[in-house]
Amino acid sequence: MSTIGVPSTERVSDGYRWMQLVLGVVCMVMIANLQYGWTFFVPEIQKTFGFDRAAIQFAFTLFVLFETWLVPIEGWFVDKYGPLAVVLFGGVLCGLGWVINAYASTLNMFYLGQVIAGLGAGAVYGTCVGNALKWFPDKRGLAAGITAAGFGAGSALTVAPIQWMIADKGFQAAFLYFGIGQGVVVAALAFFLAAPKKGQVPEVANNAANIQSRRNYTPGEVVRQPIFWLMYFMFVIVGAGGLMITANLKPIAADIHVDKVPVTILGVTMVAITFAATIDRVLNGLTRPFFGWVSDKIGRENTMFIAFAMEGVGIYMLYLWGHDPLWFVLLSGFVFFAWGEIYSLFPSTCTDTFGSKFAATNAGLLYTAKGTAALLVPVANYMQQSSGNWDNVFLAAAGANVLASVLAIAVLKPWRKHVVANARADVTAPAEAGVAVAR
Repeated sequence: MSTIGVPSTERVSDGYRWMQLVLGVVCMVMIANLQYGWTFFVPEIQKTFGFDRAAIQFAFTLFVLFETWLVPIEGWFVDKYGPLAVVLFGGVLCGLGWVINAYASTLNMFYLGQVIAGLGAGAVYGTCVGNALKWFPDKRGLAAGITAAGFGAGSALTVAPIQWMIADKGFQAAFLYFGIGQGVVVAALAFFLAAPKKGQVPEVANNAANIQSRRNYTPGEVVRQPIFWLMYFMFVIVGAGGLMITANLKPIAADIHVDKVPVTILGVTMVAITFAATIDRVLNGLTRPFFGWVSDKIGRENTMFIAFAMEGVGIYMLYLWGHDPLWFVLLSGFVFFAWGEIYSLFPSTCTDTFGSKFAATNAGLLYTAKGTAALLVPVANYMQQSSGNWDNVFLAAAGANVLASVLAIAVLKPWRKHVVANARADVTAPAEAGVAVAR
């Protein structure tokens, strides 16, 4: 059958596919501090300028909003023009955002810096995840998980250096030097990223655990699908709990008086907040490929049920036992391990359901749920200020995760099976009709 006007190429080697994945991972590592390093700057900004903590954390909310809500637009550019220009644009903005933070002296300047950094991070994040989904239709959960791991664990190696630079040279210097360095690396790697052409990757993989649609839904069609909004709601309620802890890890530790207490695990001793932040970032990264791989084997919804239930239990245990420094470190790690997988499971489920042609845009539409969840971060701070403790925040987050785990297995799983079956019928019926006419 002729494919006039559609360029077709031979399969590329697995080595080339993995090289594209690695490039995406390195880019993700470079932007990780924009989100996960923020918690170390909050106390210093408050101490230097005397701003209200909740007002400072609104800058974090703006970062996440602009990182997520514009990803569908950035994804559209990626789907149409390829990844190079979008990642180059993102790298420049990531560096510029933190340079602005380095010279900021008002809340509005911090807000501006975080908006620009968010735009850059979203461009890089959406492109790299979308590219991974396209290059690996046969290992979609694992590929999305490995890529997202770069963002989840990417800041682990710089937890101590950022704290050292803040202590030695001030938080402005840390913003400046880390911002420039991270932005330059992303911009340079952009020139080596490419999207797969027709015929370069394996066919869509189908198995009993993960049914995948052969129909490619346009973004306009996706937002008219009720099942998309179920995924969106689940993403919001699970994402909110993790973002609250990510943004407030150091303030929580300080409020319960464990932040500066030395903790020893396996012969390694650090103060609790540094230990927790390091372990959290490593586990938050490892969980993404791990649960992505698990979901390739046992199904997305089954994996969601397990992971979200673990998250709910972990947050509740942190509420009960977090006042002990050792348990604070261990349980915060457990919470981050059970939370980070949303960034591999939801993009994979979205692409399984709606096809890979518009994967960057459609996964970007779903990723905006993270921005919606970020709106709840300042709410958590106001809840804490009104009650004087974090109890209600922990309990609300634990309950939300339990609800999401039930929805995954009881509602999303059977509903998605029905949607994919209908989409498959829509694709095969015209083909069968064409064969009948040819006869």
